[in-house]
Amino acid sequence: MAAAPGSELDSAAGWRTVAAAFVSMAVVFGVGYSFGAFFVPMATEFGTGSGATSLVFAITAFCWFQLSPVTGRIADRVGPRPVLLAGAVALAAGLLLTATVRELWVGYLTYGAGVGIAVACGYVPLVAAVGGWFERRRAVAMAVAVAGIGVGTLLGAPLAAALIEAIGWRGTHVVFGVAGAVLLVGCAAAVRRPPQPPDGASGPSLRALAGTAAFRWMYATTLLAAFALFVPVVHLPAYAAARGASPVAGAALVGIIGVASVVGRIALGAVADRLGRVRTFQASFAVLAAAFAVWLGHVALGGPFAVLVAFAVVLGVGYGGWIALQPAVIADMFGVRGLGWVVGLMYTAAGIGALLGVPVAGALVDATGGYGWAAGVAGLCGLGAFAATIPLSRADFVGESDAL
Repeated sequence: MAAAPGSELDSAAGWRTVAAAFVSMAVVFGVGYSFGAFFVPMATEFGTGSGATSLVFAITAFCWFQLSPVTGRIADRVGPRPVLLAGAVALAAGLLLTATVRELWVGYLTYGAGVGIAVACGYVPLVAAVGGWFERRRAVAMAVAVAGIGVGTLLGAPLAAALIEAIGWRGTHVVFGVAGAVLLVGCAAAVRRPPQPPDGASGPSLRALAGTAAFRWMYATTLLAAFALFVPVVHLPAYAAARGASPVAGAALVGIIGVASVVGRIALGAVADRLGRVRTFQASFAVLAAAFAVWLGHVALGGPFAVLVAFAVVLGVGYGGWIALQPAVIADMFGVRGLGWVVGLMYTAAGIGALLGVPVAGALVDATGGYGWAAGVAGLCGLGAFAATIPLSRADFVGESDAL
């Protein structure tokens, strides 16, 4: 499809792409982040512990983040539509096959590859498309688009828990696979390729990126933050159930993280252009790290379910600010040329963090019989993520961006 004229930047055509990106991200992350609701029934049926069962999600997240540079690069060259259609096929195939597995290790392959490819196709390419459509309102447009992740997180886990109670976890995978694929096809029909850079360059090389201190610090931040974030996304529902909450209530905590992340994305995305994107970006990680003190307090002292709700809210706000602002900050650092490639490359760090964090936390739960060590290690990683943002200043970004 021919590139749209540059005069359409910040136009209605760009906002239509924002709407398609919002729905796409709601679908793929609604499915991906609903895994906490499947955790207990799958572990029960297969007779596996927390470590082995959590590997399903860890492999999935690793897959989608490691594939993000690939899907981002392809979308930079051919546009987001064919990539999104491939994601629809992968989602349907992966979930329908997972509904038939009789051994958990097969689920590592079917769920991990199917959902992993779908998220890789439905996330970074759409973030890059939105970034390419906007200049003046880029932070706000990206914040609205990635708010779909929060809405998907809000709806996915509680809906999955309710469906699992009604039709079982296998039937729920079938429903999610078919409905999700249909919605992604609709998004592909609506999305438009953004205006292309006039010189057709593909953005900075890996060597140029790795040579900048700002990129290295942000990579470390992303790795540590992902280690911290995905521990409660997967393990919080099981922890709540162990403390007496119902499966739906436990899954709803992941939904609350999603609601709070929407607030964080929209609110922090809106103020970032005024207060400074980098400063607001740093504040997001401070909030994310602080949230784990609430969870650790509940592990140590107990308390009502409302304490876990508070943890989910604080975590969600910090997470939302991180996800909303990172693509915009990257665009400020390196420009929109090749944005899908650069954002995807950065998110490979999140894949490593997820692959390590979720099963390590599960192993700690199995070894100790409780969640204190898991929550503590995740909290330390969250604090480390904030510390890694401290060397990042707006002046450093501008100077290194100019050098590329």
